[in-house]
Amino acid sequence: MKTNRRCRALLAVSLNLMALLFSTTAFITTHWCEGTQRVPKPSCGKEKKTNCLNYSGNETANETNQNVVHYSWETGDDRFLFRYFHTGIWYSCEENINAAGEKCRSFIDLAPASEKGVLWLSVVSEVLYIMLLVVGFSLMCLELFHSSSVIDGLKLNAFAAVFTVLSGLLGMVAHMMYTQVFQVTVSLGPEDWRPHSWDYGWSFCLAWGSFTCCMAASVTTLNSYTKTVIEFRHKRKIFEQGFREEQNFLDQEAIKYFRERSVQSVTRAVDSASLRKSRLSPISARVGEASEILGEDVC
Repeated sequence: MKTNRRCRALLAVSLNLMALLFSTTAFITTHWCEGTQRVPKPSCGKEKKTNCLNYSGNETANETNQNVVHYSWETGDDRFLFRYFHTGIWYSCEENINAAGEKCRSFIDLAPASEKGVLWLSVVSEVLYIMLLVVGFSLMCLELFHSSSVIDGLKLNAFAAVFTVLSGLLGMVAHMMYTQVFQVTVSLGPEDWRPHSWDYGWSFCLAWGSFTCCMAASVTTLNSYTKTVIEFRHKRKIFEQGFREEQNFLDQEAIKYFRERSVQSVTRAVDSASLRKSRLSPISARVGEASEILGEDVC
């Protein structure tokens, strides 16, 4: 029983640790959603010679004569670039088409004013989700390594299960609120940021993987608590049943003992009475004889 409880507790601790690592990684990274943005190509220059618009093939004229009308033979999508971007809870980073690297801006500033309250609720829920995971993990470790008695272990187990379930619910709500805010921002966000195509990234998968591990840890903890309580009740029932049987056996033995003692007492009384009778019979015979002799003398 102790080994099974320890294995279940170790499994719950492992799942809770995975959920904590996944949720923390997803919270601080910027790959919840990723895709491409359709932006106009920049003008070609000395530093930019590819993926740019070359007006009439004359780069120096483009730089010196700003008032001259320039023409480009590129039409349709050829006039645009599809730059890569990725977005998280805190920042949205885009590929820099004019230089190497990326440029990032706050996703909270990009969200529409009507959705900023929901986004802040999502952030607060994510923080509470991680904090409750930490509390649940601490209680599970305390129950696994420092629990001196089974009763104390059951109490810690119950509290850990409650905190883990609450954290899972908060995480689910936070993920759903962020998804809603991002979809609204795609439609109503700034023109220079709106994605041309997008999909969910690996941070989003980690976030929902964290929720899955969290709920699995809570179910394992509740299962361990329930199974331990059922085992204790079963053992208590067996003990009470055995105690009743032993008590009944003792009662029967006591009845048998007193019955034998009573029979022995009656037997002894009968024997003593018969012995007294046997002793008194000669005396009574002699008394009768004496009375007869006295009667004759009187006559």
